[in-house]
Amino acid sequence: MGTLSVNQNKLQKRLRRQAGEAIADFNMIEDGDKVMVCLSGGKDSYTMLDVLLYLQKVAPIRFELVAVNMDQKQPGFPEHVLPAYLESIGVPYHIVEKDTYSVVKEKIPEGKTTCSLCSRLRRGTLYTFADEIGATKMALGHHRDDILETFFLNMFHGGTLKAMPPKLRADDGRNVVIRPLAYCNEADIEAYAKLKEFPIIPCNLCGSQENLQRKVVKEMLQEWERKTPGRTEIMFRALQNVVPSQLADRNLFDFASLKIDDSAAPRFLDVMNL
Repeated sequence: MGTLSVNQNKLQKRLRRQAGEAIADFNMIEDGDKVMVCLSGGKDSYTMLDVLLYLQKVAPIRFELVAVNMDQKQPGFPEHVLPAYLESIGVPYHIVEKDTYSVVKEKIPEGKTTCSLCSRLRRGTLYTFADEIGATKMALGHHRDDILETFFLNMFHGGTLKAMPPKLRADDGRNVVIRPLAYCNEADIEAYAKLKEFPIIPCNLCGSQENLQRKVVKEMLQEWERKTPGRTEIMFRALQNVVPSQLADRNLFDFASLKIDDSAAPRFLDVMNL
């Protein structure tokens, strides 16, 4: 790659710092962890692996990294690309072969979005494999923009205030998912992937679906950011500053028990007795 320019060096340092802060804030990686890095072949997971390899060298704790890619048997998938890359940088890896492509094509009518089913099938397979190899953490490459997009998708289409947490324990308790890039923005990751010349593998299954709701939300957020720079950062900060008493979820706050506090000091002074 050669010598980095000043701006390129700042970009690399920023991504490493933000990932390190997210890992520390949420205690994502602990001493002795075996971290399964889920590598899709996209810019996000490549960047995550690159950053984790650096942090592994400088962190005050010891942890193991193993890359795992799931070959979903998509037609034309370049099977040689990821193994060649991982061998070139000396990272241990596994390729998990599972024909989810055929299942998705069979179950989803032509023209309908495939992401939801594809994601569930992939997640289930990777959860099981993580358990098989004794991984204590599963690292996914979702970034700050992914988290915000998911928040708005759930609000607009699911009626819930829910996003992607930086750290999550699976419902059965067998897996802990971490997202080290939670504080990183997509533009930086895209620039870094180009800088590092990662061998990107496009997703041919769903990449051509232009009408995905996520794409609509992404464009909405990008437009907001263009009109008001910094708004994305403010919105993400809001996810970390939740005030249950100012919302309307009765499971999070006991609204039914609210009443006047008879012991509270009077709001007005008795002027006549001054």
